[in-house]
Amino acid sequence: MKPTREMKDAPRVANSGSVVAVRGSVVDIRFDDQLPPIYTLLHAMEGKIAIEVLAQLDAHHVRGIALTPTQGLARGMVVESTGGPLKAPVGKDILSRMFDVFGNVIDRKEAPEDVQWRSVHQAPPALARRSTQSEIFVTGIKLIDVLMPLERGGKAGLFGGAGVGKTVLLTEIIHNMIGQQEGVSIFCGIGERCREGEELYREMKAAGVLPNMVMVFGQMNEPPGARFRVGHAALTMAEYFRDEEHRDVLLLVDNIFRFIQAGMEVSGLMGQMPSRLGYQPTMGTELAQLEERIANTDTGAITSIQAVYVPADDFTDPAAVHTFSHLSASIVLSRKRASEGLFPAIDPLQSSSKMATPGVIGERHYALAQEIRRTFAQYADLKDIIAMLGLEQLSPEDRNVVARARRLERFLTQPFFTTEQFTGLEGKLVSLDDALDGCERILRDEFKDMPESALYMIGTIAEANAKAEAKANSVPEPGDEHAASTHES
Repeated sequence: MKPTREMKDAPRVANSGSVVAVRGSVVDIRFDDQLPPIYTLLHAMEGKIAIEVLAQLDAHHVRGIALTPTQGLARGMVVESTGGPLKAPVGKDILSRMFDVFGNVIDRKEAPEDVQWRSVHQAPPALARRSTQSEIFVTGIKLIDVLMPLERGGKAGLFGGAGVGKTVLLTEIIHNMIGQQEGVSIFCGIGERCREGEELYREMKAAGVLPNMVMVFGQMNEPPGARFRVGHAALTMAEYFRDEEHRDVLLLVDNIFRFIQAGMEVSGLMGQMPSRLGYQPTMGTELAQLEERIANTDTGAITSIQAVYVPADDFTDPAAVHTFSHLSASIVLSRKRASEGLFPAIDPLQSSSKMATPGVIGERHYALAQEIRRTFAQYADLKDIIAMLGLEQLSPEDRNVVARARRLERFLTQPFFTTEQFTGLEGKLVSLDDALDGCERILRDEFKDMPESALYMIGTIAEANAKAEAKANSVPEPGDEHAASTHES
């Protein structure tokens, strides 16, 4: 990783010091003249190594964290101050490009010419400038739009352990939203795999939506300092489009836990005493500094959707708890539902949204969402009885509840555009009205004589009749049904 061309071209400031100690990514530097302020960017080895000042130890010593690998750095080497903080490029020319934490292009094309450079450390907008209107952000995914509607200009979190589908769901939302909205999308990859970034770039290029998109990556193999700052760099770009271009911004972050994890590594390297479960004592402050900048103002809105890895599926983990408090909607992914083949594997009872009130989504939608939740909750209570005694031991009323819940579960699955190549099923985008209509008809028992499988992986409810008819016309031989369903999956 190299510092930006802008950094190289910057006039050299006379203020220079020398390396006193190097401990991994932590570097102690002595300055005899003027001590550089916190967050100042320093350069060593002719600009090959970038260091950010994080603490002033005494009148002559500062401690910084390296944003690049420190191989070759030794005691006594000269370190020069740039006289300013880490900066990110902003301007119209950054659209359709891919950057690293320093603002270097990483898409093998020429660097954009017409850009300004801004500090990644910006204050959140004042309370007086913030918008207080509530508006729904429709994603085209039935389960999200019906039970946990997202807020335009709000923050939504996708919570889940490893391998339950956070990145797939995030990519599907990008695919659905980018065609509908006129704004700018910024994808920020914090500590994620380079494979995911490369795949996303190809998919967005194929979909023809790259002209309104910016991607910023701080990959898994980069030092913790770089991963810790890449979120701030992406937000600086988002704030430019919101405040100066007056455009709505969709900010996608994958993964906010990696930001907290990078902060934990930086804190440990800096010698701070760890807090609960080994997390940094400043976790709440650091997360708030990032999250509070994502806001609706009088000039535009930044809508953020963030993937949040949950360590060992433990939702009481401090990282998950602190992130929950900043969000207007929480979408919780369930390993159990994923194992049952119910995709998207969202747990409807654990997920929630502050938008799901009659005043925002309307009386009909609110009443329907509450009835669906109630049906799922009753089914969850009855599962133990069914497991022990069997379905036949339930009262007719309870059996109806189970039938409704199972049909709703299957109707709320959906084939995704981003998984077409794996499933062989064509992706579906479903409007909110169609999703509500389907749920309402299932709750009225219109489909109780239809097999559950007819409602699985469809778009609108109208497709269920066609699927049921197709199955009825092709009657399989006894024992072939399982083979056919295995082949389909």
